[in-house]
Amino acid sequence: MNSYRTHNCGELSKENIGKKVLISGWLNKKRDHGKLLFLDIRDNYGITQCVIDNDHKDFSVAEAIKLESVIKISGEVIKRSDDTINKNIKTGIIEIQVEDITILNECITLPFQVAQEDDAPEDIRLNFRYLDLRKERLKKNIFLRSKVINFIRKRMIEQGFYEIQTPILSASSPEGARDYLVPSRIHHGKFYALPQAPQIFKQLLMVAGFDKYFQIAPCFRDEDARADRSPGEFYQLDFEMSFVEQDDIFNEIEPLMYDLFKTYTDLEVSPYPFKRITYAESLEKYGTDKPDLRNPLFINDITNCFEDSGFKIFEENIKRGHVIKSIKLPESSNQPRAWFDKMNDWARKNNQKGLGYIIFEDGEFKGPIAKNMKKENLEKIMEITGIKDRDSIFFISNHQNEANIFASQVREKLCDEKKLRNTNKFEFCWIIDYPMFEINKESGKIDFSHNPFSMPQGGLTSLNNEDPLKILAWQFDIVCNGVELSSGAIRNHKTDIMSKAFEIAGYSNNDLKKRFGGLYKAFQYGAPPHGGCAPGIDRIVMLLANEINLREVVPFPMNQQAEDLMLGAPNSIDEKHLKELQLIIREKKNEKN
Repeated sequence: MNSYRTHNCGELSKENIGKKVLISGWLNKKRDHGKLLFLDIRDNYGITQCVIDNDHKDFSVAEAIKLESVIKISGEVIKRSDDTINKNIKTGIIEIQVEDITILNECITLPFQVAQEDDAPEDIRLNFRYLDLRKERLKKNIFLRSKVINFIRKRMIEQGFYEIQTPILSASSPEGARDYLVPSRIHHGKFYALPQAPQIFKQLLMVAGFDKYFQIAPCFRDEDARADRSPGEFYQLDFEMSFVEQDDIFNEIEPLMYDLFKTYTDLEVSPYPFKRITYAESLEKYGTDKPDLRNPLFINDITNCFEDSGFKIFEENIKRGHVIKSIKLPESSNQPRAWFDKMNDWARKNNQKGLGYIIFEDGEFKGPIAKNMKKENLEKIMEITGIKDRDSIFFISNHQNEANIFASQVREKLCDEKKLRNTNKFEFCWIIDYPMFEINKESGKIDFSHNPFSMPQGGLTSLNNEDPLKILAWQFDIVCNGVELSSGAIRNHKTDIMSKAFEIAGYSNNDLKKRFGGLYKAFQYGAPPHGGCAPGIDRIVMLLANEINLREVVPFPMNQQAEDLMLGAPNSIDEKHLKELQLIIREKKNEKN
């Protein structure tokens, strides 16, 4: 018989009453009721209450045990009194009458509470992550993560995909985020790179004829942390298919995502096929390419409504190249003036000059802006926005890109102010038709806007004959509740199209062969049309767990400075190791010098 337990802490029930049992676990809580001491013992499976009276030989031992110590208890299972039954736990109808207590490992003073949530700083939580993971909420998140990965893996195999692992040590990529570099001991002065994604390898698998590949892939990017982005590493469902078009990829992933979310949430899930929104439409209506469709508010461009309108500020702004965006907020005219002033102050705190507005009430336009506008211009606003009695409209004036960004923020702010968001739903959509090229803000030259390996719509013909900034790519993102879950694309599989696309972006053919020579060479040996997608595992679990930060669904995350506080990474390397790698650490120079 196992010397630590006959049962775990989540399985005892009324069927075990009268039996002698043995359990082991952590001391979760301790309650002193004078002559009786109650001990809650917790393990991976649940909690069992144990009781010991004050004339027991081990009563003083039990009193002295610190919370989170690991203990073993033997005793008889008895029924709880009716007034102490706990319906919130599986073992709530029974308790163990303690016969023997053994301390397996005593806990020292805890840095924060484990049995209940507290406001411990994040750096303390990450430093003692193994204690943080004992908490029920985090433990459930990690279990959920395991279930999600298992669900995905099973479904992908059922759908005819083969799980294939690609290398972790690879060549550095000159595109995308910064690489994590690994020095080679054997090849002096050369470095491997941890893969930002298995992009090139999965395309090479298509060239090799594997047709349907997937893996739960670790990806490594040296980039700054955000709530929806972990520094260092993350995991994604990476898959690729041959002889496919965009719709084929959508048809593979949509049922999987729908069934996954239906399985692990009680909330409504938007049915497939998911809504498709062009990149241009998304910026126009939502101000972002990551729209939260649970928010019912829309953005309208009403620039022409303010031309020769009488409202001089916006007229002058338009002459300087500004656009005017509007957001209609239904049933809001009854808000006090102080509320509109508060919105104005909020805009100024976000580095804007303010947030203009018009109120429509009792058939009249009201407010400072309306007083200075011509009637015909106000009627044009009514026609475009569909404003109704008791509605109000807020205005954003800036250059196109800045106006989109702030209009998106205003849309979210107004939604939250009026509690308009449908929080009982997961709303999926595809953002499609991304531009192939854009103007690089730093260089002022044409550059790839998203993924250099995407196929341009129209192929070589469009590259040769169209304005590069008007060429669209077979590039798409899947978005859920305002969170980008994945990017994907139909890939460029022809060397002549690749050469021309890179030429437009300022790369010579020699540059292309030098940077992506392996892929370029492979495409000369019969590459099939192919495409794929890579939904982020961490972000999926974050949504399902209703968390707002990825660190709450990752077992051992880094902090925002990409540090592992628990194990002390990154750390210094000893001189012997540096000599083996023939590396020298130079002292960091003062930036002023």
